[in-house]
Amino acid sequence: MPTVTGFSSRELAQVLSHYEVGRIQKVEPMLAGNRAAPKVIVTTNQGKFLLKRRPKGKDDIYRVAFAHAVQTHLSQKYFPVPALVVTGSGYTTMLQLNDKIYEFFKFIGGVRYDGSSEQTIDSGRQLARFHQYLAEFAFHWKPMRSSFHDSASVRGHLRAIGMDKSVGSGRGLQKLADELTELYNTSSVQVNQSGYDRWTQQVVHGDWHPGNMLFLNDRLSAVLDFDTAKIAPPITDLANAFLQFSIVGDRPNPVDWPDYLDQAKLVQVLDGYREVIELEQNRLDALLDLMIETMIAEAVLPVATTGFFGNLSGIDFLNMIERKCRWIEDNRSVLTAAINS
Repeated sequence: MPTVTGFSSRELAQVLSHYEVGRIQKVEPMLAGNRAAPKVIVTTNQGKFLLKRRPKGKDDIYRVAFAHAVQTHLSQKYFPVPALVVTGSGYTTMLQLNDKIYEFFKFIGGVRYDGSSEQTIDSGRQLARFHQYLAEFAFHWKPMRSSFHDSASVRGHLRAIGMDKSVGSGRGLQKLADELTELYNTSSVQVNQSGYDRWTQQVVHGDWHPGNMLFLNDRLSAVLDFDTAKIAPPITDLANAFLQFSIVGDRPNPVDWPDYLDQAKLVQVLDGYREVIELEQNRLDALLDLMIETMIAEAVLPVATTGFFGNLSGIDFLNMIERKCRWIEDNRSVLTAAINS
């Protein structure tokens, strides 16, 4: 068996020997996604599968077991997730070998999100079904209850960015960090006043965005990547979906990204969600502030750690985030009317 990107031939042979999936016909790399978690497509006489090695040092077995239990529960409800393949022993969906953890899935076909209203609406609809199916989910191990909302960690990263001259030129950086902190704190207070601490918490996806989805005939065919599954109020998932589907950033440099968000897509996600679950007014009232919180929270960790957001300049990215947060504030009445319509 030849070497495949991210895997040695010996490693592949060892891992695949633990699964009973028929005679292997072809193994080819899948280059999409996190490079620290290499994937290969395995074709056998019994079908097509996806093998993934989880990032070293990122996960413990309990976290992976929790994610697998969530996926298995959803699969049993016929929710569109890739089915996990059990090892040959038939006891587990998680293979531990040489201090590494592997996952093996039945391959699901589909295309990436194309921005259509049909796909956007179904993304909201399926998020609501996801929340419905997991409302009463119980597992013997639960992850920490964590959220981007009112987070001391987010505030700590903002303080670090303000003092770190490697993030940018240093000129105006403290002012930018202070402005983002003010926006974050104001939104946190307003969400708390909406009753956040009294809202029911359950399993949420934690990263509901187009890059973690595949579609067929404008319907969601697969939800991917359960690495961030956690316990939180479901409305946090919806706020993150609002942001991920409505953000406009179609140019290489964040300096050139417009301030505005795509209001139509925001409403489409909400329309799909409300086909399945009707939201109480206090949740609706909190959505815009939760969007501001998640936008800031998502940006500050990588920037505080590396000075960059992916391969983008950290200072440029944070300035773009601040502009978009201000746009939400400046257009709050219009957006609120759209959400409540």
